[in-house]
Amino acid sequence: MGVSTKITQIRTDGGYAMTGNQCKGGRINLQEIFGANKDGLKELLREVLQEVLEQEMTDALGAEKGERSPGRLGYRSGYYSRGLVTRVGKLELRIPQDRQGQFSTQIFERYQRSEKALVSALAEMYIQGVSTRKVKAITEELCGHAFSASAISAVNKTLDESLERFAKRPLEEAYPYLVLDARYEKVRQDGVIRSQAVQIAIGINDEGRRQILAVELANRESQTSWKDVLLELKSRGLRGVEFVVSDDHPGLKRAIAEVIPEAVWQRCYVHFLRNALDHLPRKAVDDCLQELRWLYDRRDLTEAQKDLAQWLERWGQKYPKLCEWVEENIGETLTFYQLPLQHHKHMKSTNMLERFNEEIKRRTRVVRIFPNEASCLRLIRALAAETHEDWLEASRYLNMELLKEHKKLRLSLAA
Repeated sequence: MGVSTKITQIRTDGGYAMTGNQCKGGRINLQEIFGANKDGLKELLREVLQEVLEQEMTDALGAEKGERSPGRLGYRSGYYSRGLVTRVGKLELRIPQDRQGQFSTQIFERYQRSEKALVSALAEMYIQGVSTRKVKAITEELCGHAFSASAISAVNKTLDESLERFAKRPLEEAYPYLVLDARYEKVRQDGVIRSQAVQIAIGINDEGRRQILAVELANRESQTSWKDVLLELKSRGLRGVEFVVSDDHPGLKRAIAEVIPEAVWQRCYVHFLRNALDHLPRKAVDDCLQELRWLYDRRDLTEAQKDLAQWLERWGQKYPKLCEWVEENIGETLTFYQLPLQHHKHMKSTNMLERFNEEIKRRTRVVRIFPNEASCLRLIRALAAETHEDWLEASRYLNMELLKEHKKLRLSLAA
């Protein structure tokens, strides 16, 4: 079976994404296609990965197999076998070699990192006696054998060293935009299951590329825990922050104001609209909140404020508590109008980070309850490192030249 479209992202949960005209729909869920036929799923994933390897070799040599080209940089020299552990089973791949021995593939490093972290978390549950026979069966199916404590220790040591370097790397450039959010995971501590806050920071640099800057665990979200995250970022070199997006958690707001006072704060409008439900009767089914949401699609602050006045007038008598609350708090959600119009869609909410949180949730629900804090942090940082690399290779997220021009225009108008 041939795959004619270049594969740019392989998803070891049973899905992959393509680019090109042949797959404009994006992600394909292989499990939906094959259902319970796991052998068919494994074979298709193996073929896809094999083609990626062949394309990597072609790119490295500058020529197809057997192609005569004056720009050729080398020649193929057979294959060697290597296994890749995925959540659909262990795949045996044929790794192409070149005569000079210089070819190196990124598939194993990139896609096994988060897989190792997941398998490690599951295996630790089994070793520590807090799992079921099902967990043991999962780990054996993923890797083809049972785990010993020493094997887990060896896997974790290498993985933790790599992830620690990623998490503590120096930040050598400016990040005008910063997005902050947290989610909660169940972690066993001293025999008791507790919720741990996973605090995440994403930055957008002067080139308009997204980067995951921090993934940290805390007992709960608080001013102290968020202050620690932000101070750690500053100690690693965080600078140039002009605009921060988050929800309205009081501790987080105070930490931002204390550590990054020079930055403008934007309250996520999606969280704001969810909070608005608390001020509506349970059975309200009219268009009140939908009309409020439309305010955030206006081109500038003047248009938004005009529509807000009309909205307040229309709904003031029917929902006085809601309108009073909105009038008092909505200003925090309109800060994004200080940015270029082209950036509004991306910077008026934490949706970018929420999508990453959904990916974390999809992976961590396999574990359900982490056996300890280290295994939780290990898996989520592995996912973060994988996503971070994908973002660096992807197209630029925002055109930051627009921000520079926008600031110049505002300065000239102020003068």
